[in-house]
Amino acid sequence: MEILSASDRDIEKAAAALAAGGLVAFPTETVYGLGADAFNLSALARIFEAKNRPRFDPLIIHIAELDSLSRIVDISSLDKTAEERLSLLSARLWPGPLTLILPKRAEVPELATAGLATAAVRFPSHPAALKLIRLSTGAVAAPSANPFGYLSPTRAEHVKAQLGEKVDFIIDGGKTSVGVESTVLDLSGSTPRILRPGGTSREAIESLIGPVEISAGAEDLNNPLADINETQASPAIPLSLRLSPGQLKSHYAPRTPLILHRRGELAVLPDALDSVRGESQSKDHGKNEGQSEGRGKNEGRLYFSLPAKGNSHPAERTRVLSETGDLREAAANLFDMLHELDGLGLSLIRAEEAPAGGLGEAINDRLRKAAAQ
Repeated sequence: MEILSASDRDIEKAAAALAAGGLVAFPTETVYGLGADAFNLSALARIFEAKNRPRFDPLIIHIAELDSLSRIVDISSLDKTAEERLSLLSARLWPGPLTLILPKRAEVPELATAGLATAAVRFPSHPAALKLIRLSTGAVAAPSANPFGYLSPTRAEHVKAQLGEKVDFIIDGGKTSVGVESTVLDLSGSTPRILRPGGTSREAIESLIGPVEISAGAEDLNNPLADINETQASPAIPLSLRLSPGQLKSHYAPRTPLILHRRGELAVLPDALDSVRGESQSKDHGKNEGQSEGRGKNEGRLYFSLPAKGNSHPAERTRVLSETGDLREAAANLFDMLHELDGLGLSLIRAEEAPAGGLGEAINDRLRKAAAQ
């Protein structure tokens, strides 16, 4: 494994490795991706091996030119309405943190799409990502560059710590700007559906194409994915429930147990909270009952914004996503601060929800799944 800069010379080196079947971790505006040639079966298999990723979870294929979309998507199979939606979204929201689910061309390997008739496609905006894709193969399959189910990486050092020698090269482009994964929007059916909230808000999408549905995903207790963890292979899961990555009930999790609290709860909790009171206040909102007993003094706290009454919790074990309550800043800091708290040897992390709406949907989605481990 070699860490490269985002210079032209280093990106050319990484692009040559990708074209030869290598694995390259690279920055996007959302999180760092683990890239391989989307049409190279052995390279795709290396992604699944490096991440310990189940084969039923599809990959997102990244492009750097709109012309490349026709290599992946069977545009001729779209009806007029779907074509209009694709045209509007790609013109206004690409490049950017939006992934579109569309009918795939037969040439796209089934390994990249989990055997589905659809492909997940994204056009990122990070200049290093765009240059890498253009100089390599023009179509790079890239999930987040971390072990499956764990915290997504927002810095090159996160990738190095989590994947190490499983990666050929890591391009260091600094901290990512959006900080949560892309929004996944399914355009393959008659009604557009958000399968995973992310860096593009529902409001931005609806302003262009009208109302969209929100998939319940693994949060729906009737959904078979709700009982599948990130390490299980599950051929029994219906194809209709495997359209998008990030749908498992437990995902994006630190190794330290995490409890999610409603807004305002953390500010009124004492530092050494006993387990009974803590879990009762987090009823239907947390997990791991009893794990915090006798360990309150070794808890970390993740606030969305500065508490109105101030924070009495030790500063070294406290993080604030945005002191001013800015959702964009909070999203950009989410995984970064969870990585920091996860590295402190804590017994427990207590996090609070973000406000609903906008990027708050993506932040809360990641926190809920982190709390469901």
